[in-house]
Amino acid sequence: MSSWMIISFTLAGFSLLCSAVPLPSGDALMDNGTESLNASTFLYFAYGSNLLKERLQMRNPSAAVHCVARLKDYKLVFGNHKGLASQRWHGGVATIEPSAGDAVWGVVWRMNMSDLESLDRQENVKMGIYSPMEVSVSTSGQHLHCRTYIMNSCIYAPPSPQYLKVIVMGAEQNGLPEEYQEKLRSIETNKYEGRLPVMEELEKALKKSKERTEEIESED
Repeated sequence: MSSWMIISFTLAGFSLLCSAVPLPSGDALMDNGTESLNASTFLYFAYGSNLLKERLQMRNPSAAVHCVARLKDYKLVFGNHKGLASQRWHGGVATIEPSAGDAVWGVVWRMNMSDLESLDRQENVKMGIYSPMEVSVSTSGQHLHCRTYIMNSCIYAPPSPQYLKVIVMGAEQNGLPEEYQEKLRSIETNKYEGRLPVMEELEKALKKSKERTEEIESED
């Protein structure tokens, strides 16, 4: 089965478990010996909704694009921690799992250490939903050590159309490979059509970002 058609969670009425493994704490993974981290900043590899600048900067204003990168031998999947549906997105949310020969494209953000607690909070680290981990990603012939997150006790579930839209927008915004963007667009959703407060907040942020861009362009 293609790693992109995440439909196996409905097979014969059974739920399937992602292969996420409990990981050490973020402090243990992101110590001062890591080359991606200095006294004031760290590198974060985003592959889900945080691909979109406006989404990430809603809670983490220091985030600045460092580069686009590829995580080898992993695949992108969608699910919920212990099968509990996301109240924020009303569907499965993104995580990664080891998969030989596959790859996940994403954005490496450079962020201030002052935003680390906020990022962990967004990923529900203290609640045990995601665990931070360090990964080595490749870009332009070099490797970077970055912080990322992997879901614990993940049960596969399709994403809401709104959630997938944010991921696709982020992929387009940052110029991820077109073939990868097409794979993202082909992912099946749960067709949820209800109201999502997080989308309303994000749409306001996108509007402000567009207005700032137009204002800057008009001054040139």
